[in-house]
Order: sequence, then C-alpha cells, then structure tokens
Amino acid sequence: MTAQKGKDLLLKLDSDGNGTFLTVAGLRTKTFTVNAETVDITTSESSGRWRELLDSAGMQHARLAGKGIFKNAASDVLLRQMTFQSAIRTWQIIIPGFGTITGPFQVTTLEFSGQHHGEVAFDITMESAGELLFAAQAP
Repeated sequence: MTAQKGKDLLLKLDSDGNGTFLTVAGLRTKTFTVNAETVDITTSESSGRWRELLDSAGMQHARLAGKGIFKNAASDVLLRQMTFQSAIRTWQIIIPGFGTITGPFQVTTLEFSGQHHGEVAFDITMESAGELLFAAQAP
C-alpha cells in the first residue's frame, strides 16, 4: 500500500439502520485497531520450551477511536444519542488503498474538553459488538 492522506481515512455511521452511511463530521484524527487474543497450549513437552499457540482460537475484537470538534452536524446528534442509549449501530471504516470494514460497534467513551481560548473538542471510543466484514479495495 502506498502512502495515503490521513483525511481519507473515514468513519461512517449507518444513520438510519438501513445502510445509509453518514461520515462523522469534525473528526481530525481517527484510529482503527484490530486485536486477536491468543490461546496458549504450551506444555512441558513443547519443543525447546517455546510457547505454542492454538491456531484461530482466540477472541477477536476491534476498536474505533476519534478526536475532533462538534460541528452541529447530523452525525453529532447521532453520536450523542448512541452514547446515552448505549446503542449498537453499524459502522464503516474506509481505509484508503486497503478497503472497507463494516460491522456493529458500541460507543464506550465520549469525552468533551476545551480550553479558555479554544474550541470544544471531543474524544470518542467505540468497541466492536459482533462480526466485522472486510471488502478489499479494487486495484
């Protein structure tokens, strides 16, 4: 994958539950993380006492995070509602030059901050709540 513009990494929210995706406005930084837990099956008979892991056995999960400013856009209203309702909604993560990841996430943290001489900013974290699907970008 060649170098890509950070502004092209997009977080999109299914705004109506019917597949109408809305880009979350005001985000200045975005992060997508995928983790897979390991299942250790090492025994005293393991070769050279090296750790052994069980293939495809651990739990997988993903995290979305972003930082930005509220712009009083439709996505701002949806984020606030989702947070207070602990709602699980479908999101898309567009990774330029790589593909699109789609799946359910729940907002787990919504923080607000501001300085006397600056704008009000927010930090948001979302955790995966089910299976994620990947669609590769066409070459």
